[in-house]
Amino acid sequence: MTGEDTTSGDGWLVALRGVTESVVTTLGPNGRWNVAALGLHAGEPVTATTWGRTRTWRNFRERGHGYVQFTPDPVDFAEAAMTIREEDEPILASADAWVEVETERRDAGEEGGTQWVEWALEPVDGAVANRSVRTTNRGYYAVIEATVAASRLGVEAYDQERLRERLSYFEDVVETCGGEREQAAFDVVRENAEW
Repeated sequence: MTGEDTTSGDGWLVALRGVTESVVTTLGPNGRWNVAALGLHAGEPVTATTWGRTRTWRNFRERGHGYVQFTPDPVDFAEAAMTIREEDEPILASADAWVEVETERRDAGEEGGTQWVEWALEPVDGAVANRSVRTTNRGYYAVIEATVAASRLGVEAYDQERLRERLSYFEDVVETCGGEREQAAFDVVRENAEW
């Protein structure tokens, strides 16, 4: 793991507001790093919620540790959100910055027949790997929103027809506004969601 050391401030390296989407890697029982999408809820402390008995939920529960990463690569994000992806190392090559966190269960419950757990995330280390100027591409954000809609398919609490309409809309945005990586990322969504 390389990059600029950042031990000052609150340890998050970036300004968090509302819900900031990230990618998290957590060490599984097989010694490999599971890659998943994770929404960070700004606050004191920063929290994240796992839905269902996912690998991230299991690894947070068993190890209390992970690496939150900020990546601009839509394919890495789509794979994290839509597939089971494992890596030998915890930090993705596309990460502009990473924050090692310790996790602590704060709350839990059930909604729409799905178990949820809220975790407090405490930064313990981190680094900035890339300080470049990023541009805004509507296709990238359409991919992010599509992964959220796709993750809610089959969950009774959500209007399924509305989710399918949203997915079709995001597909059009990616086709019109996205570049090669955004289009490849939407292929991941399409291949892993039934709509």
